[in-house]
Amino acid sequence: MQLARQTFVVTGGASGLGAAVAKDFLAAGANVALLDRQPCDLGGFSPIDQALCHSLLADVTQFDQVVSAFDQALARFGSIQGVVHCAGVIHAEKILGKSGPHDAAAFAKVLQINLIGTFHVLTVAATRMTSSPPQVDDERGVIILTSSIAASEGQIGQIAYAASKAGVAGLTLPAARELARHGIRVVTIAPGVFDTHMLAGLRDDARDSLATQVPFPRRLGQPAEFAALARHIVENALLNGCVIRLDGGLRMSAQ
Repeated sequence: MQLARQTFVVTGGASGLGAAVAKDFLAAGANVALLDRQPCDLGGFSPIDQALCHSLLADVTQFDQVVSAFDQALARFGSIQGVVHCAGVIHAEKILGKSGPHDAAAFAKVLQINLIGTFHVLTVAATRMTSSPPQVDDERGVIILTSSIAASEGQIGQIAYAASKAGVAGLTLPAARELARHGIRVVTIAPGVFDTHMLAGLRDDARDSLATQVPFPRRLGQPAEFAALARHIVENALLNGCVIRLDGGLRMSAQ
């Protein structure tokens, strides 16, 4: 599928990976609906890109809000051919910490945002895409989800985050198999350590330590590199039902 003149919903579009995807797709001539809990600042976009872009407010944990946001995107652009789901949170807490056991409500919140939120977006997107006219190879749409390398090698203190991202990785293949008859592909990206707002609160030495653990290139990933992979997934119709690591060869240690 080519990006030009197609419509994509990008969740978590206000910053980080989502914002990078939006800019990349707009540059390729796509329409982009930015979905986030916060208003997306379009001031950094060119006037042409602003005309192809639409900001939507929604909390992915609230199914009705996701439905409303997708319906607004449909009303604005007429159809939806793709979704890049970047919305998510990270949480660090040990099972047995100094102040007691892991907070159950915090664990549930991470799963609600990262996993249940993904399910909401996946379900609504697939429902809306089935009405799109088929294109080359009878393709109607592509759904790109975001997991993490923590899904397979989560570190100490990442039990909630790792569990949520493992769930995203686990739903990829069965979703792709089920939606194949509708001409909808499902692919998940599992990033390593990226230079986004999630790492912004770390000290410089902590960020440097993370960067030096990456075999090559020895640095943090850039959001533009995530966006480039998302663009390739859209354009390469044979990518389906898989989880693609984007980590510079990083294999995380226990801590």
